[in-house]
Amino acid sequence: MAGFFVGAYEHPARLATDKSAPMLHAEVAAGALADAALTLADVDGYFCAGDSPGVGPLSIVEYLGINPRYVDSTDIGGSSPVLHVAKAAQAIEMGLCDVALVTLAGRPRAEGDRPGGQVQLTTFPENEFELPYGPYLAASYALAARRHMHEYGTTSEQLAWIKVAISQHAQHNPHARLPKPVTVEEVLASPMVADPLHRLDCCVISDGGGAVVLAREEIARSLKRPLVKLRGAGHAIGYQRGFEMDITRTAGIASGQAAYAQAGLTPADIQYLSTYDSFTVTVLFAIEDLGFCAKGEGGRFVADNGLLSGVGRLPVNTDGGGLCSNHPAHRGGMTKVIETVRQLRGEAHPAVQVPNCTLAMSHGTGGVLGQRHGCATAILERVA
Repeated sequence: MAGFFVGAYEHPARLATDKSAPMLHAEVAAGALADAALTLADVDGYFCAGDSPGVGPLSIVEYLGINPRYVDSTDIGGSSPVLHVAKAAQAIEMGLCDVALVTLAGRPRAEGDRPGGQVQLTTFPENEFELPYGPYLAASYALAARRHMHEYGTTSEQLAWIKVAISQHAQHNPHARLPKPVTVEEVLASPMVADPLHRLDCCVISDGGGAVVLAREEIARSLKRPLVKLRGAGHAIGYQRGFEMDITRTAGIASGQAAYAQAGLTPADIQYLSTYDSFTVTVLFAIEDLGFCAKGEGGRFVADNGLLSGVGRLPVNTDGGGLCSNHPAHRGGMTKVIETVRQLRGEAHPAVQVPNCTLAMSHGTGGVLGQRHGCATAILERVA
């Protein structure tokens, strides 16, 4: 594909009481463009999702003062930015734009959002049938986790190992909300939120955001930045289908297969994975559904630091992920792309940098696990 990543930036704020959402979008855009040695005047493609204030991209385009030839505001929940980088690369390949900016930002922590409240908006058409039964966010993930335990013997201790590994990574991130490493015992001793998920099985709530910039190859090579390109991508939608859905499986099966097919690669080729970690079980399902192990074997795969950089078989979320560092605007997809770019550029913290990382994956699971959700998968490659 024709898209090359030339800029990436994550906002350092985790609590932004002194900034509006449009300001956060503007600051992450400025940061990513500065990283690319470009300006707003160079941007002719813009991509955003539901975290963008206003109608689609209209308000933020005006706020930024850009004049894009191409815009896209497709929304599949928190996985939207992973989809957007693929759509940006496609737009560049088709000649619809030369420099594409993707932003995500929000301030739910400053606004006092309660965990999971956003899934109960009365405007959702399904809610008149579901709200009477209390489909809270954590409970839906807990239901999927409990079913996986029933089917495959997965344990709470195995889920806790996911938090442990990611917390070990987070200690090297000066901006992480939860930088202190934790143990399996501490995860299991934390308060129960929705059985079997404990508080430390859940992601943080944070403000901030991030942005990436993609450009056509000639521009990318002129900027003298490490070259990272999109090798393959896919996305898919999952939903109940009259309660026939196997809630231990996600649309990541289809999005991952599409990405591998387009890239001409297999799971064995991937050296690093940035994957959605709204809950520990979200990571477990992604690892299985993306083919890194068979369905039902995820618990054994992640145990005993299986995801720890430098130790485990598959380094995951070396920035601390949503479980420990940042989940801005209740949407974790952008940070997954940013850390993937860092790894491929060799710019991750030295303690967690994957040696000679040339192929890495970003994966998002937006919406609600076990209900309607959208998955997007992108394989990125460092090139000479």
